[in-house]
Amino acid sequence: MSADNPRVGYIYDPLYLEHELPGHPERPDRLRAIMSHLEESGLLEQMRQVEARDATTHELRFVHTESLIEEVAATAGVDRYRFDADTYGSARSYEAALRAAGGTLAATEAVLRGEIDSAFCFVRPPGHHATPDRVMGFCLFNNVAVAAARALEEPGIDRVAIIDLDVHHGNGTQDIFYDDPRVLYFSTHQFPHYPGTGHWTEIGSGEGEGYTINVPLPAGSGDDTYRPCYNEICAPAVRRFRPQLIFVSAGFDAHFADPLASILLSARGYYEIASLIRGLADDLCEGRLVYALEGGYDLTAIAWSARACVDTLLGNAFAEDPLGGGPGVRGPDIEPLLAEVKRLHGL
Repeated sequence: MSADNPRVGYIYDPLYLEHELPGHPERPDRLRAIMSHLEESGLLEQMRQVEARDATTHELRFVHTESLIEEVAATAGVDRYRFDADTYGSARSYEAALRAAGGTLAATEAVLRGEIDSAFCFVRPPGHHATPDRVMGFCLFNNVAVAAARALEEPGIDRVAIIDLDVHHGNGTQDIFYDDPRVLYFSTHQFPHYPGTGHWTEIGSGEGEGYTINVPLPAGSGDDTYRPCYNEICAPAVRRFRPQLIFVSAGFDAHFADPLASILLSARGYYEIASLIRGLADDLCEGRLVYALEGGYDLTAIAWSARACVDTLLGNAFAEDPLGGGPGVRGPDIEPLLAEVKRLHGL
């Protein structure tokens, strides 16, 4: 990669910091931690900033109902608003949500135009829990789903894969594309856990049957548990599907230091998964790969895990992180689970 013509892009906008509720875990400091670390490490200098834009109502309608869009829009200028017990709005949350979805769109468009090969969208509020008609799980608009739906409008793009790394199942993304054979949705997540969906028997419906792949993992799963999920299920499924573009819902709350879950992935584990995904993109779709930030609530863990993924995009070696490899406990036996998922999906 030429230093004066970087092929890896990123999205960031200060507006993303304006979505805020004091004391809430989905807070601006999450993004500040990532951006500070990437700047201090010199990685941002190796990337090209893509200008974020606002998603249009037309683009949001690809995946969301008019009533959901209007509900979020109605919070503009309201200092504090509760959509539900978990999900909030503040005076500029609507603006930030439009820019988060639009930033993911802008990165996707830059990749499709060939201006960059791949991108990481450092956006918030996150998106993968937002269903067609419901704001939930800290998520307002489903950023990745909006961008995936937009990509499918592009001539020559008729197969898109979404790989969801978040510790919580991306119920919104699954719902949006559940009957759509143009989208392969793959998710590893803690189960049982919020939002309660993502059982391995949830495989899609109608023409979309078989294009949703869930690997629900028990608490205590770590790097060794995740490795076969991606080597033996994700990789062969994606290769069989042959996407023309890959999205990653990049949730870093599967890290062992995260306070909201009980999965024990390390930053090195994220690096291994991201390396596999980079290889799939290089082999199958000319490197076209778009990451979008989802969860992750420990500031050190989110910064180093995001950096691990960025390093794979840039072709850098893994950078040892201060949190290390985790508690070192033996993970649960998931061989029966892997066998059942493989059977269901013919892998």
